Amino acid sequence: MNTILITGASSGIGKATAKRFQAEGWNVVATMRDTAAGGDLGALDNVLVTRLDVTDAGSIADAVAAGIDRFGQIDVLLNNAGYGAYGPLEAFSVDRIRRQFDTNVIGLLEVTKAILPHMRANRSGTIINISSIGGQITFPLGTLYHGTKFAVEGLSEALHYELEPLGIRVRIIEPGMVRTDFGGRSFDFARDENLPDYDPMAAAMGRLFAKLAADPSSPDVIAGVIWEAANESGDRLRFRAGPDAHALLEDRKAQDDETFIGGIKELMKG
Repeated sequence: MNTILITGASSGIGKATAKRFQAEGWNVVATMRDTAAGGDLGALDNVLVTRLDVTDAGSIADAVAAGIDRFGQIDVLLNNAGYGAYGPLEAFSVDRIRRQFDTNVIGLLEVTKAILPHMRANRSGTIINISSIGGQITFPLGTLYHGTKFAVEGLSEALHYELEPLGIRVRIIEPGMVRTDFGGRSFDFARDENLPDYDPMAAAMGRLFAKLAADPSSPDVIAGVIWEAANESGDRLRFRAGPDAHALLEDRKAQDDETFIGGIKELMKG
């Protein structure tokens, strides 16, 4: 029986993926910062709920060890934990800037690094990294978030070369808008009343997001794409997730910078 370890499994995409893989007969190591949020997952057969905070190296090592101890092997790692920081760069403290990169990039790398010796010894495994349409295109006031997701795209592509000879596959998932709590606890918006020059841009971003998020995909749709990526036997690297992701990323691929960015600016208008 195969086993997947999922970071950020307490809600949204992570939780939907845990349920999908468990229903398909897999063992699931569902990790999260607060295990009290994973009670319903823990009640399922073949699911281990354990603590993992991607900014806490000790918790990463403990979670990987617990998963291997319980199920014998980890076949797939889903790096899902993350959040979005939006707002004018000037409004972010250095600590908040570091927190965004520590969570979305450094934490992802630390979890991956912790599981690689196990996969390398087995000469098999799949690492699936959650990126975003925001890893290929940008929206206003997303300097930090898009910086992290562009980084996820680059590091994943490089790892693809590095790990393939060892029997380890790398996959990138690029969701569009998803019906999750991204606008709630997974969203960090910085605003400084002493920086009113950015207020028109913030209002424009609100209009843009309202238009883009009019018909978001459910977390179950993204979980289905993750299932496809985990079971892909070929060399495919990127997996778009959601109709809007397909449409926007096709537009970005087909258009030059001026045309595509001009289209985003049009959507920002009232």
